[in-house]
Amino acid sequence: MRLAHWRELTVFGWFVLISAAGCAVGPDYHRPAAEVPPSWQPEAPWHEAEPSDAALKGNWWELFQDPALNPLVERALQTNQTLRVAAARLDQARSQVTVAKSSLYPDIGLQASAVRSKNSANRPLSAYATPNQSTVQNDFTVGPTVNYELDLFGRVRRQVEGFRAAAEQAAADFENTRLMLTAQLASDYFTLRELDAEIDVVNHSLDLERDALKFITSRHDLGFATGLDLAQQQALVQSSAAQLELLRLQRAQNEHAIATLLGTPAPGFSIRPTTAPAYLPALPLGLPSDLLQRRPDVASAERAMAAANARIGVARAAYFPTIQLTPLVPNIGWESAAVSSLFNAPSQLWAAGLSATQTLFDAGRTTANVHIAEEDYTAAVATYRQTVLSAMEEVENGITGLSSLDRAATQANASVESAQRAFDIANDRYKGGVAIYLDVLTAQQTLLGNQRQAVQIHGQQYLTAVFLVKALGGGWQELEAAGQRTPAGN
Repeated sequence: MRLAHWRELTVFGWFVLISAAGCAVGPDYHRPAAEVPPSWQPEAPWHEAEPSDAALKGNWWELFQDPALNPLVERALQTNQTLRVAAARLDQARSQVTVAKSSLYPDIGLQASAVRSKNSANRPLSAYATPNQSTVQNDFTVGPTVNYELDLFGRVRRQVEGFRAAAEQAAADFENTRLMLTAQLASDYFTLRELDAEIDVVNHSLDLERDALKFITSRHDLGFATGLDLAQQQALVQSSAAQLELLRLQRAQNEHAIATLLGTPAPGFSIRPTTAPAYLPALPLGLPSDLLQRRPDVASAERAMAAANARIGVARAAYFPTIQLTPLVPNIGWESAAVSSLFNAPSQLWAAGLSATQTLFDAGRTTANVHIAEEDYTAAVATYRQTVLSAMEEVENGITGLSSLDRAATQANASVESAQRAFDIANDRYKGGVAIYLDVLTAQQTLLGNQRQAVQIHGQQYLTAVFLVKALGGGWQELEAAGQRTPAGN
């Protein structure tokens, strides 16, 4: 074959390739709709949501204006092991895209060999009139190798599409891991601060109860108080001391959980107790389209659908032949018995070939693989819609939770004030001899219970605020600029 003929074959091959470039088996991906309640429908002009989970959300935890929380979060983002796993999975997924895309291009290599061989004189004759002779000779070859699969039916392109969607899913998973980490750390931190405040309340109450015990003891020694009064006060002091120990245990366990999030051994980690209140920011609420754009778990589920859809095309491509062009260009090389003449014109060689493989019978394997891929896509769609439903549920829980806790906090503060007045009155009446000590004990227990309840509700407000931040996808600066409504808060 002359070189001109080879050029004609090459041009024809490229023409076939380009003509079939737009043909890829399998369905093209379209994002399925998710049901949105009428109360969530945004005003016109409405636009279809596009995932923007990778957009910079900002350091949302700084809105709580707690100087001790900020360095903890920054440290966790640098040292948390779970986040490192997610980052490694993301890098791995991006590398898999590169591997898949490499199949769109020819594999080009260089081949060289040097062989010295001896033929047998007793080998079968190639011509009966000519006897065989034993020969010893060298064989030197060098030249490029090129292999390429003609992607006529889009198998490789669907693979690239699937791996690209998987990489985007890994990016969303990384963002979701980051959001979950920061939200968990903030929740544990505010739980720790709530325990600090509760410990302070019990400590203060225990000091008052011990002072009262001394007073009752002295009155008992003088014969002005009964043994029942003394025993009741001793029981109250012991009960409060037991509660204090349990609160300290909870605080230690919460501190250990924070250490684990920071990638630090728990025995060597501690956070200084404080009762200074943090700022509780007002959190604006976004439209459903904003929610779908901002939540990384929703974006991850959507990208999983795209990857599953691409796998349908890969499975269906098995119905069609696999065509290998080996090589795409002349396999130009040189072969000679001596190195000195290896690159002479007579030593030149070339070859070109085309092979096609078509499965004729596989006992239903290809059809089953297509069915597996289709059902995988069906499951991915259901997972996506369930994720959207869960997102809506979490946002609504955060909204109603903050509103209810705001009202509960107001009522709890009022109950503390009322309990304090009742205790003061009961104590004065007892000292004046017009009331029994049981009234004082009851008032003490009521006051302590109401104080602890108020502290717990205040802590729940911070936890619910963090929960709503997570439900909104993290951060809300853009929503705040849009002037969305704000839930009630302190």
